[in-house]
Amino acid sequence: MTRLTGSALRVTVFVGENDTWHHKPLYSEIVHRAHAAGLAGASVFRGIEGYGASSLIHTSRLLSLSEDLPVAIVIVDAEERVRAFLPQLDELVTEGLVILDDCEVIRYVGREGKDDNPGKKGKKSL
Repeated sequence: MTRLTGSALRVTVFVGENDTWHHKPLYSEIVHRAHAAGLAGASVFRGIEGYGASSLIHTSRLLSLSEDLPVAIVIVDAEERVRAFLPQLDELVTEGLVILDDCEVIRYVGREGKDDNPGKKGKKSL
């Protein structure tokens, strides 16, 4: 189990929802690699409108023909673990934006019952 409190580093990756890596959604590949690397957590957020380096506005508004909405993948962990993961992002993200922010983790708790010991009940400690 990953323990995380106090100072941490947040990496946010902005790509398009249609971006792929070997015929698989890029955001999914990033999340799965973060998981395999043992990072504390990753979440994907789909934007409703945005633009980037291409200056093309992508929107989900009705009557719009735009596709490829913006997607943000947010990963938080200890600084050294996030920085060790950056070479993988360098390999995967050929178009997009990767940013790093210092942050502070106040609470990081998993769901009850999601445990390495399925027979164990009660609250888990960090």
